[in-house]
Amino acid sequence: MFGLSLDHLLVLLVAGLFVLGPERLPESARWLAQAVHKVRGFASGAQAQLRSELGPEFQELRKPLQELQSLREFSPRTVVSRYLLDDDAPERPAAATPVAEARPLSPGERAPVDPDAT
Repeated sequence: MFGLSLDHLLVLLVAGLFVLGPERLPESARWLAQAVHKVRGFASGAQAQLRSELGPEFQELRKPLQELQSLREFSPRTVVSRYLLDDDAPERPAAATPVAEARPLSPGERAPVDPDAT
């Protein structure tokens, strides 16, 4: 759900020890676990109520949300690779940009300056 690793949990535990102290930390952890359990119960109850009231329309309501969830897996790398490797993508010709041949400067010659770059 949140993707907490063991390292993250250890950091949270140490921070909790400093903030709450060793006396109140177990009680606070118990309260947090109960609160998370209640929130999950409320969410599943609300979902069950929506499912019972909406019936088959509930699945239609979930489709756009599932499509949005599938967008989370996209990163710039996957988008580019899908676009480049997809056969349905339109072909774009590569832009031919002339590349100036690099040569060393002669003694006393000033380097070229691009006024737009400065």
